[in-house]
Amino acid sequence: MTPAPTFVAVLAGPTASGKTRVAIEAAIRAGAEIVNADSQQVYRGLDVGTAKPTPEERAAVPHHLLDIADPGDGMDAARWTSLADQAIREIRERGHVPLVVGGTGLYVRALLHGVVEAPGRDPALRTRLEEEAALHGRGALHRRLAEVDPGAAARIRENDLVRIVRALEIAAGGRTQTELFEAHRFAPRRYRYRLLALDVPRDELHRRIGERAKAIACGGILEEARALRSRLGAPLPRLPIGYADADACAAGEIGMEELAVRLATLHRRYARRQVIWLRREQDVEWLAPPSALPALVDALRTAP
Repeated sequence: MTPAPTFVAVLAGPTASGKTRVAIEAAIRAGAEIVNADSQQVYRGLDVGTAKPTPEERAAVPHHLLDIADPGDGMDAARWTSLADQAIREIRERGHVPLVVGGTGLYVRALLHGVVEAPGRDPALRTRLEEEAALHGRGALHRRLAEVDPGAAARIRENDLVRIVRALEIAAGGRTQTELFEAHRFAPRRYRYRLLALDVPRDELHRRIGERAKAIACGGILEEARALRSRLGAPLPRLPIGYADADACAAGEIGMEELAVRLATLHRRYARRQVIWLRREQDVEWLAPPSALPALVDALRTAP
């Protein structure tokens, strides 16, 4: 059901662009509450590897939709949007402005324009594709996706079997995932909104990503990976970026330096996909870091 028209501010941008710091400072100044739109930070126990706001940061400003699912549980755009609608409604009832913060473009688009309508699941096709991946490797399946839907292949990691299979499943229905997403960009608005995105120069962003990768590698992701292995067993389910490599490091298969290098590479690739997604969105206001905080505070204070 479409919610009653209301206003939300959205702060997006690639990983390590500074969304958390800017959002918290702006929310404090404007009396806003933050709704998480990061598909990785919804999971409990994955704090270090997802760069989740610290307990101190969460105490400074009310946060919603963090720690709402266990690793291995399903969380998709439709379920997240339903939870976000509820959180936004409750925030507005308290007289505050909702500030949606995160880098998951699909979640942001689903919130602002609704969930894309795609073909249903085809269990038989999924089984065949998964068997093919087991026989020939996930890379082979990813290459097939690149032939039928280059846009989806560019967005999806080569080892992300779940999303590769889903994109091929959609393409088998006659229209590619990219075509559906492109059409969906122009769907009617569910909310009045301002969509602001942080525009950090590429070299500076890569420097920040490198520093974050080192901090994550040394900051407790190994302990989180060990806890996952203890609770979920092997093989680990599809998890946020970096946890498979952290699991390998915890098992002694790679060293800490190699882990930091892999994390940096993964996050640079992820940042690139995030920027590509945002460049295709409507009404994005790109902000350089110095102007981001005052612009976001103004968006919150002048909210209708």
